[in-house]
Amino acid sequence: MTDTSSRPTRPSQTKIVATLGPASSEPSQIADLLKAGVDVFRVNMAHGSREQHEACLAAIRGASAEVGQQAAVLIDLAGPKIRLGELPGGEIHCAANAPVRFVRGETARDDPIELTTTYETLVDELDVGDRIMLADGTVSLAVEQVDTDSALCRVTQSGPIRSRQGVNLPGVKLSTPALSPVDRDNAIWAAGADIDFVGLSFVRTAEEIRELKTLLTSNGSQAQVIAKIEKPEALENLAEIVEATDGIMVARGDLGVEIDIARVAVAQKEIVAMCNRHRKPVIIATQMLDSMQHARVPTRAEVTDVANAILDGADACMLSGETAIGKHPRLAVEMMHRIALATEPLCRNQPERPMVDLEADGMNPITEATVHAAGRMAEALHADLLLVGSGTGKTALALSKNRHYVSTIGVSDSPATLRRMCLYWGIIPLADAPTGDNEALLEYIDDFGRKTGHLGPGDRIVSITGTGLSVTAHNAIVVHELK
Repeated sequence: MTDTSSRPTRPSQTKIVATLGPASSEPSQIADLLKAGVDVFRVNMAHGSREQHEACLAAIRGASAEVGQQAAVLIDLAGPKIRLGELPGGEIHCAANAPVRFVRGETARDDPIELTTTYETLVDELDVGDRIMLADGTVSLAVEQVDTDSALCRVTQSGPIRSRQGVNLPGVKLSTPALSPVDRDNAIWAAGADIDFVGLSFVRTAEEIRELKTLLTSNGSQAQVIAKIEKPEALENLAEIVEATDGIMVARGDLGVEIDIARVAVAQKEIVAMCNRHRKPVIIATQMLDSMQHARVPTRAEVTDVANAILDGADACMLSGETAIGKHPRLAVEMMHRIALATEPLCRNQPERPMVDLEADGMNPITEATVHAAGRMAEALHADLLLVGSGTGKTALALSKNRHYVSTIGVSDSPATLRRMCLYWGIIPLADAPTGDNEALLEYIDDFGRKTGHLGPGDRIVSITGTGLSVTAHNAIVVHELK
């Protein structure tokens, strides 16, 4: 029997995305992370086999049913990630000013200065003066000479490199498509598996988003696309990308290598602000509590980083290695919640977000005005609960983006919509509630709240509903006071 006592409330408004991996792939581990506060589980398609991914998905859904808590799944496509080939002994040290030569093919000669990559046309696309960054930007090279079969480089920043590590080419315009054949195959699998979100890596243009959306819908999927911002071209085309996509992930790992690392914090703030203007969910990712891969307590700087992301207006914060391969996955999730709890009261004092005209983004202005007013009314009446029914999730997302600090329950007759609400800031998806009759829904919430101890006599519920006489399903606000 599932435990539903925690379903109507949550300890923080900010959502948590957790990456699964060897440290967290067992059903019992996933259930523990759900209980600790995870809302969305990320599965990185760059690692593991199809069989492992299917087992992971089954474990997530089994844990969700066991705990009695909705959980969304984000499949993260690998994208055109360039990696080094195999190195002699698996690792070499690049000394300052030493020569390094990239050659064609998958296997280099037994020569420590020769490197290969997974990108077949690398030599063709390099020019003299281009920069090459290895090992997450800790090692830098400058291209000095290019011929038919190789590119000679000079080490400008020394350090060790290992086999299969990433290769970044800041400023180099690559011809590789955003969706590789492997990515397409994984996206089709995701469509058939009823995945909630599909992340597209190394996005450069809005057209790449539309291409993935077409692929998903043509395979019968309602999955939403999350565009990962990690290329300079994405920043140049940010407005078009945000408009075309369903959500954004600020992937600071590769972004911090592709652009000047000193600009990452400013870029993050600009991305979050644009997402909030367009009412699109935004996830902040990479190294948020990185030291907790090994330590039981994060650094002060990491705590500040998470808090600042929340203050900027992020909908969710993501854990990567902390939960995938770290020693303390559950502690990392609990710490993320603690930081959110400590930070969110300060957010209440920030200026109210203005109501915007969202007809261009598909939001009916009547609905937008209704959810804006409902949130203000709930705060003015010191309501204990906001309630919204949403068929597609758009109304719940609009309410989320208005940032009203009243516990908010989202209901829907669509299981896929309920799972998508797991990414929406402040929205608690509640299954099994009647959605066709507002009076019946209020009675259900009234009874449910009393049984679980979250509501009592005199408490108020503000419900967003409709009269049935408008072009939108949400054009009315009902205030219900418990007897």
